[in-house]
Amino acid sequence: MPEPAGADRSYTPAAGYHFLTPLYDFGVAVTTRERLWRDHLVHHMALAKGEILLDIGSGTGNLALAIARRTDGVRYLGIDPDEAATRIARTKTAQLDPLPEFRVGFFSAPAVADWPPPSTIAICLVLHQVGMEEKARLLREAWHKLAPGGALYIADYGEQRSRLMRCLFRLTIQQLDGVHDTRPNADGLLPVLMREAGFDDIRELENFRTPTGAIGILRARKRVA
Repeated sequence: MPEPAGADRSYTPAAGYHFLTPLYDFGVAVTTRERLWRDHLVHHMALAKGEILLDIGSGTGNLALAIARRTDGVRYLGIDPDEAATRIARTKTAQLDPLPEFRVGFFSAPAVADWPPPSTIAICLVLHQVGMEEKARLLREAWHKLAPGGALYIADYGEQRSRLMRCLFRLTIQQLDGVHDTRPNADGLLPVLMREAGFDDIRELENFRTPTGAIGILRARKRVA
């Protein structure tokens, strides 16, 4: 699959390094309170049978599993540039019905042109790992792919509002993923980038304190033309 124009050709593997990918699920569960915020994310999305969800940065398939625990009949579409993580995702979700659809590649609207416009897009633990240009590009492309009236949900490290959360974030995530790419999230710039990408009604729905910093759930909508 050709890379989308303007995409960052590099990416951060699921656990920061390729050799750690098999340990990703355990690490995320322990360090981010993942089960808690993923279940809350699925609750906020309130997906109904027959709806289409696009997961940008689908990783090892944990969102597909979380959705299946709560809702039947959702068509799940996931894309991620990490082939090893995608193999894990396909294995973990092989018994789900309907079967999730995973694709290896960098996300752009043209890259998934054969997939129908989703009513909901999710981006989880992705934007803190990429530079400002790529954050903005991903959000613009998500806006173009999302069906009119649809919703974007982001679950990621956002503004670190307390001294404790900033310290934990600095000692963990910024050591693993670097300061340059993660600082805009910690400074609270995600809602600004979402608005610049064209989204409306941007809200922080919840915020979770974790051993690696604060993770927020943001929701925005694409206005019906």
